[in-house]
Amino acid sequence: MELWGESLTFAAGFFLLLALALALSFEFVNGFHDTANAVATVIYTQTLKPTYAVIWSGCWNLLGVLWSSGAVAYSIVALLPVELVLHSGSGAGFAMIFALLISAIIWNVGTWYLGLPASSSHTLIGSIMGVGVANSMMAGTGWMAGINWGKAQEVGAALLLSPLVGFIGAGALLLILKFLIRREDLYKAPEKDSTPPLWIRGVLMLTCTLVSFFHGSNDGQKGMGLIMLILVGLVPGAFALNMANDPAHLQATVTELRQLVTDVTPLSNGASISQDDAITELTRFVKKGGKPTDATYASIALEGQTVADQFAQIPNMDAIPHDDRVALRTDIYLTSESLNKLIKGNLIADPTAAADIKKTKGDLDKITKYIPTWVKVLVAIALGLGTMIGWKRIVVTVGEKIGKSHLTYAQGASAELMAAATIGLADFMGLPVSTTHVLSSGIAGTMAANRSGLQKDTLISILLAWVLTLPVCIFLGATLFSAALYVTFHVFGIQ
Repeated sequence: MELWGESLTFAAGFFLLLALALALSFEFVNGFHDTANAVATVIYTQTLKPTYAVIWSGCWNLLGVLWSSGAVAYSIVALLPVELVLHSGSGAGFAMIFALLISAIIWNVGTWYLGLPASSSHTLIGSIMGVGVANSMMAGTGWMAGINWGKAQEVGAALLLSPLVGFIGAGALLLILKFLIRREDLYKAPEKDSTPPLWIRGVLMLTCTLVSFFHGSNDGQKGMGLIMLILVGLVPGAFALNMANDPAHLQATVTELRQLVTDVTPLSNGASISQDDAITELTRFVKKGGKPTDATYASIALEGQTVADQFAQIPNMDAIPHDDRVALRTDIYLTSESLNKLIKGNLIADPTAAADIKKTKGDLDKITKYIPTWVKVLVAIALGLGTMIGWKRIVVTVGEKIGKSHLTYAQGASAELMAAATIGLADFMGLPVSTTHVLSSGIAGTMAANRSGLQKDTLISILLAWVLTLPVCIFLGATLFSAALYVTFHVFGIQ
């Protein structure tokens, strides 16, 4: 089998197609699981009929995916065990990808069937943690070593704080609206079969559009990151590096890397290191963090010099031999992630050197962290179709079962406006958040602010699903990773 100019064994080709199908299935389920939140308010305020609302939301999800930068996609990838990211085409890399996708799909479909608005973000992150735990325990390094704790804390904080922001922010926004706009019809349940005034419909359609768009731009990226791992692992000659980088960018990067070597070499205190040991040291540093050693700085200098020398010898990206692209990607990835650790830890005292290092990291990322347009289109279609097909179960829960009274126009607008703002900010910062958690919390916040009452049984069920998502998905991820590893090694013979 030949794809993208590379010959693949039958087993590898089969795994490639299966993995891509599973990644798109995850986004499809994400569509009818998460995006349903975006249409609940316009449906229950009778702003749009369900069919029109779902199609409208699906289209804006699609546009959000196409607009996305890819920062969230690689934020998710950074949670994965670094050795599996670097060797995603190995048997362990295959096992990782299948375990992540299957466990996430199982939990998402299960909670959707029960009508519980659980988080696809938490689901995927729990699965990632499970894979990391299983991988490190098999390697004999203990379960704690399998998780990128620095990145996990950063992502976990975003996922934990966003529902609180949704609850408090939406409730506060509703109270502000009540103070500023004194129209009783905004704060009463819509009459049966009546549509809201035109201007209110416009506001609610705008908030639905914003939530749908930002959901696509944030949640759609999670599948993109996994698809890129699949492509890099199986067809590295075509996807290990972003071949669209122009010669001017390459030469600018060479200059920056030369300066990087000048900046960090004195910090190594004269330590010397081999190429293999440098890769081992930076893998350790990226994985565990902590204070960099002399060997760490020496490794960064050596890897930076290696990449600069290779780029200096070529006129453009196409001139890089296919067989060298995986190794070059490894050098760039480890250098970039190590620089990220230095930046986040404020470990470079010289402000000028710190600014140079930050720019170098950004330019290196443009070479390895990218999303082809066709990948965005496929994910967008899967997410949009999912939105249009399986929305009803979650919509009923959000619209009818959180509060004791019917959703009002002001409540719907407040909850969706706060959700859109929160997701948009997270997208700008490259952090994954849960549309489900933010919007469900926002609606609960408006019900509390309006003194409408909350349905305790529903809230307990939703909270239980939220609490169980991480531990269940950790268990599923670890179990499925172990099983998939056995299959890839012993059945298909992929090492």
